[in-house]
Amino acid sequence: MESSGNSIIGHYFPSLTDIQVRQFGELGRLYTLWNDKINVVSRKDIDALYEHHVLHSLAIAKFIQFIPGTLIMDAGTGGGFPGIPLAIIFPSAKFYLVDSVTKKIRVVTEIKKQLALGNVFPMVARAEKVDAQFDFVVSRAVTAFPAFYNMIKKKIRSGNKNEKKNGIIYLKGGNFSEEIQQFKSKVQVTNISDYYHENFFQTKKIIYMPM
Repeated sequence: MESSGNSIIGHYFPSLTDIQVRQFGELGRLYTLWNDKINVVSRKDIDALYEHHVLHSLAIAKFIQFIPGTLIMDAGTGGGFPGIPLAIIFPSAKFYLVDSVTKKIRVVTEIKKQLALGNVFPMVARAEKVDAQFDFVVSRAVTAFPAFYNMIKKKIRSGNKNEKKNGIIYLKGGNFSEEIQQFKSKVQVTNISDYYHENFFQTKKIIYMPM
């Protein structure tokens, strides 16, 4: 693993297997390689990939431990965040990485192959058009929360088997109090700074809404 990536991921997730260490270590090289061809991570962010993208995605792994067999859709996955890092951490859960932009899913597909992630299923589609239901839908702020809720509210299946009820787990930054006002009694907001001490995470939150 790249020294900086090894340091920051290993610090917060000290129980990684050798396979997971290798997979996380490959992410920096693979995303740098693909970003030169297809811009899936902003140019200014590629040097901070492990903190701004990988570790940010893994905040969900601090919030919940998906049990084996859990079905998760990453709606609007872009280049594979948060789905790829979560799939590495939870190899017995199944991750459906969905995006309507074909070139982005091409990157996800190639990284899945390179890392031998048999629990990742890339799909070119709009999330609301996916004909399936999942235990959880995760995403990194693809739109305002009410619009996201309306887009995927029928994609959560019944029957809870994890420590938290099936629902939405949404990574969001900044001030979004107005966005969640109508859901205030239903959502749980967690500060990612409760898990990580880096300044980048001071304004970052997890919005969890059981369905």
